[in-house]
Amino acid sequence: MNYAYYRYEFEDKFLSKHACKSKDTRGREKHIEPCALRTEFARDRDRIIHCKSFRRLKHKTQVFLSPEGDHYRTRLTHTLEVSQIARTISRALRLNEDLTEAIALGHDLGHTPFGHSGEAALNEKYHFDHAEQGLRVVEVLEYDFKGMNLTWEVRDGIRNHSGGGKPATLEGAVVKLADRIAYINHDIDDAIRGKILTGADIPAEFTGVLGLNHGVRINNMITDVVRESFGRPEITMSAVFKKASDGLRGFMFERVYCGSLAKAEEHKAKELLNSLYGMFMNDTSKLPAGLLALGAPLEQKVCDYVAAMSDRYAIHVFEEHFTPKGWNK
Repeated sequence: MNYAYYRYEFEDKFLSKHACKSKDTRGREKHIEPCALRTEFARDRDRIIHCKSFRRLKHKTQVFLSPEGDHYRTRLTHTLEVSQIARTISRALRLNEDLTEAIALGHDLGHTPFGHSGEAALNEKYHFDHAEQGLRVVEVLEYDFKGMNLTWEVRDGIRNHSGGGKPATLEGAVVKLADRIAYINHDIDDAIRGKILTGADIPAEFTGVLGLNHGVRINNMITDVVRESFGRPEITMSAVFKKASDGLRGFMFERVYCGSLAKAEEHKAKELLNSLYGMFMNDTSKLPAGLLALGAPLEQKVCDYVAAMSDRYAIHVFEEHFTPKGWNK
């Protein structure tokens, strides 16, 4: 029996007219036989969860570089929080939860080691944007340089989840907003844990609208998005919540993201990646043969390899090639 057929029936009957129905996908670049159990978006979600790039997120920086503590966010836990927030919004708006989850789980696959400082270091060498790189990961680099052959809608959501990108589906727009809700709030939580901030430091003009603590703020922001977007062909916040959210984000850039003690080691991370980039540019024999065989400029291939590293693997490679070792006869 084709059990996926019942899911298609469910979507036709219960999802919003603004949702992206699984049967209406623009499909994949390479045809594959349909699955009897899962929709195409559910298959993409599963492919992402099982890929190597997803597993490496557990050892990639969110904000705090190599934090001494088990409770600071990593790029993986950030991704899971984005997925939870996005699914809650999509379910309430009767959007396609499988598509939302696939985009959310894949949205940061292109991130470098050491967070945005690593992204900045590679961008100084060769044009690098983590959203564009995420698309390259799923289209080219994963599955031994064959690509994951994901649906058009999931790839669009990954490419347009940040910056000025505009997702083509409401599910992609949900992930883009959920990403911001997640990182603003969990970065506050981590900054308080790291004694960079106290709860009292957060301006009352923002907490008075959004809420006094982590859980309340997230719930209030999700509720506002659902209330403002329900039944409409767009995903949005109310003007009051958007102003407070933008203000809180600006506060975090001023107090945490730029120049705080949490960021004091970032220059070392940049120097480390600069050294690795230079080494691989000068000696391509150290790059995987499958990567070298790709039709792309060498600068792109070196960025591909360095960006894929976890924090600890980048440190390991640096120490192996640049740190003097004791002589042993």
